[in-house]
Amino acid sequence: MSKTKSITESPSKYDDIDRWSIRQILETMNKEDMLVPLAVKEQIPQIEKLVEALTERIKSGGRLFYLGAGTSGRLGILDASEIPPTFGAPYDLVIGLIAGGDSAIRKAVESAEDDPEQSWADMAPYEPTAKDTVVGIAASGRTPYVIGGVARARKEGLLTACITNNPDSALADAVDIPIEVVVGPEFVTGSTRMKSGTSAKLVLNMITTGAMIKLGKVQGNKMVDMQLTNQKLVERGTRMIMEETTLDAKEAKRLLLLYGSVRKVQEIWKSEQK
Repeated sequence: MSKTKSITESPSKYDDIDRWSIRQILETMNKEDMLVPLAVKEQIPQIEKLVEALTERIKSGGRLFYLGAGTSGRLGILDASEIPPTFGAPYDLVIGLIAGGDSAIRKAVESAEDDPEQSWADMAPYEPTAKDTVVGIAASGRTPYVIGGVARARKEGLLTACITNNPDSALADAVDIPIEVVVGPEFVTGSTRMKSGTSAKLVLNMITTGAMIKLGKVQGNKMVDMQLTNQKLVERGTRMIMEETTLDAKEAKRLLLLYGSVRKVQEIWKSEQK
């Protein structure tokens, strides 16, 4: 097992920031944040491998699990929770699990991330199979909860990947597809909710959005399977239908509310034109 180079724990490049003006703090944070997309870009080949493999596995009935602790776990849960309303996917297609359970979403649970066996136990109620994919998220690359989970998943035949911000980590060694986004020291020393967290969010966006597009959940550039959970989305769906048909706003909205799906309305309208 390789030794993690703990860049995420390295001292900030900036001293005495507690004496800075608010403007200087904000401008310097912004300057550091600009480095994040460039670091993510370096990992696109690895992200591509994951999206390709994940898409095929979902087509075969597989699911995607995220494992993380603290900020990393919360980011995985956030991404998982946004997939059903955005793409109309089942709620159990992308599953986010956090060390310490749901209570850890809002409040840190002491020592929860230190148990390497707990993550697989947390997955057990979902009855994971070899068709599934597990992505471990840990800025440090050394979180036992995450490493233990992906290592067991890999042993059981699941596809495994990780998102980390330290190179040559134990977590990267434990997975099939490591995604190592090296963003450098944090503005506030060790505060991985900052650049590291931002990089994880960007990569998670790429993984699930890329997979959902290739699974047909987007037509053109529109999320035609989105759930109509509020008036804003109803109005958006109405505009989508109007752009693809000759229906006026009133009829487009009526049909959308009747069938509950932009895709369904468009399919019915096209069939009636034949």
